[in-house]
Amino acid sequence: MRFRAFVPFLAAIAISTSSMSVAIAADDPVVAIVNGHKILKSELMAARENLPEEYRPVPMEQIFPVLLSSLVDSRLVAVDAKSRKLDKEAGYKERLEQISVQVLERYAVRQAIEAAVTDDKLRTEYQNRVSGGGDKEVSARHILVKTNDEAMAIIKELDGGADFAELAKTKSTGPSGPRGGDLGYFAKGQMVPQFETAAFALEKGAYTKEPVQTQFGFHVIKVEDSRETKPPTFEESVDEIRNDMAQAAAAQYIEGLRGAAKIERFNIDGSKQN
Repeated sequence: MRFRAFVPFLAAIAISTSSMSVAIAADDPVVAIVNGHKILKSELMAARENLPEEYRPVPMEQIFPVLLSSLVDSRLVAVDAKSRKLDKEAGYKERLEQISVQVLERYAVRQAIEAAVTDDKLRTEYQNRVSGGGDKEVSARHILVKTNDEAMAIIKELDGGADFAELAKTKSTGPSGPRGGDLGYFAKGQMVPQFETAAFALEKGAYTKEPVQTQFGFHVIKVEDSRETKPPTFEESVDEIRNDMAQAAAAQYIEGLRGAAKIERFNIDGSKQN
C-alpha cells in the first residue's frame, strides 16, 4: 500500500510515547503481544492519528494489518535496542532530549488550542460569521475595450437605447464577448477590486456611466440581477472555523510567550547582530 513507508516511523513515535502513560482498560484491548510485551489498541489508534492527513480517512479495516505489522516491527526493534543497552548511549540520550522538547512543545500548543477551541466557542464564532446573513452575489455583463474613448462611445450608445448584449458581442475584446458579455453570478473577492467595487455599487438593470479601468483595459459593466446566498450550516462550516480558531489560538499563545521573554538573536557565525 502507498502509506506503508510512513507507518514504521509513526509507529515508533506512538510506542515511545504511549508505552509510558497508557493504562490497560476494558475498552483498550491488547492487539498483539511481542515477546511478552503488549501492544494496545490505543497505541494503534495513536499511530493512525499521526499518519499524514491524506491517509487518515482510510478505513481502519484496510489500514489495520499494515499498521499493526509496523507496530510489531517497531516493538521488536525497540526491545532489541534495549537488550543491547543502546538506550544508555550518549547519542541516544541526546536525540531523546531533542524529541522530548519537540513533543513537549507540540503538547503545550495543543493544550492552548483545546482551551480556546471548545464546542461553545465554535458555535459562537459560527453565529458571528452568519449573523449578517449570506453573501451578496451579482449577475453582470461587461464590455471590455482598450481605451477610455472606446468605452465612452459605448456608454453613449447605451444611453441612446442600444442593447448591451449585442454591443458586447460586436465590440468587447474579452472572452465573454461572444456570450453577450455575460459573467454569471459572482461574489465579492472573485473579481479585481476596481471591477468589484463598480459592479456591487450598481442597481439591478443599471450600467456604469463612466468607464472602469483595470489592468485588463476599460470596462462598461451592467448588473442584470443580485441575490443573497444562503449561509452554510454549522456542520458545513465547522472544520474551517476550527482550523481558523486553532491557528489564531496557537499564534496568540506563542505571541504571548514572546512578549514576556527576553530574546537575543545572533548571526549564523555566532556574532552579534547589528
